Amino acid sequence: MDFNKTRYIPMSRRRRIYEGKAKTLYEGPEPGTLIQHFKDDATAFNAKKHQIIEGKGVLNNRISEYIFQHLNDIGVPTHFIKRLNMREQLIREVEIVPLEVVVRNVAAGSLSQRLGIEEGTQLPRSIIEFYYKNDQLGDPMVSEEHITAFGWATPQEIDDMMALAIRVNDFLTGLFLGVGIRLVDFKMECGRLFENDMMRIIVADEISPDSCRLWDIKSNEKMDKDRFRRDLGGLLEAYTEVAKRLGILVDQDRPAGSGPVLVKS
Repeated sequence: MDFNKTRYIPMSRRRRIYEGKAKTLYEGPEPGTLIQHFKDDATAFNAKKHQIIEGKGVLNNRISEYIFQHLNDIGVPTHFIKRLNMREQLIREVEIVPLEVVVRNVAAGSLSQRLGIEEGTQLPRSIIEFYYKNDQLGDPMVSEEHITAFGWATPQEIDDMMALAIRVNDFLTGLFLGVGIRLVDFKMECGRLFENDMMRIIVADEISPDSCRLWDIKSNEKMDKDRFRRDLGGLLEAYTEVAKRLGILVDQDRPAGSGPVLVKS
């Protein structure tokens, strides 16, 4: 299928499939595709804290596009097909595995609280954790025993998700290190892609400063959603800086309040 020739349907005429806290999924132009729309909503603590930050969705769309395109290029399978505009991507339709896969390289957040390890402590090795996707329960941490007992994923699927997580972690660690950013941890979601009689596990959702902890290597300045969670302010500026360092944004004079200027692809 040539996805470059797909018809673009205005948002007002599309069927909404799913609305999450930061993204909306619409029916795609071809069977097996969806359109993923990035919103400006910033949420934390399962949406108990909520704010609209103008321009956040645009930045996350571009940063996630950049990362997913590179993952595709190095042979890590993802749902990403192409970016459609400033806020939307064409993606493959998958059945989302109801788990968040968290990879931790440095102690921070809930790991520090649970185990009493000071934030910023380098972990002996990268640690992979699973959380059950359920807002009502606060996305509780679960073991592989829970996952297989309740049928959320098979042992083989767990192995596949962990293998993908390790590859993504290796890639992201190097990518961010190259632009002076320390990848502390990140959250990843996976989906089941059905093609003919085959099913495989692929990377889905998004990878952006919403789902990663990113610290400046020199200053340890936070460049991610912790700026919103912890009332540090400057979330849009931090996300803009991440995009600039990755080469997605161009520095040029622009009127105040016009939002980030994005490189045309």
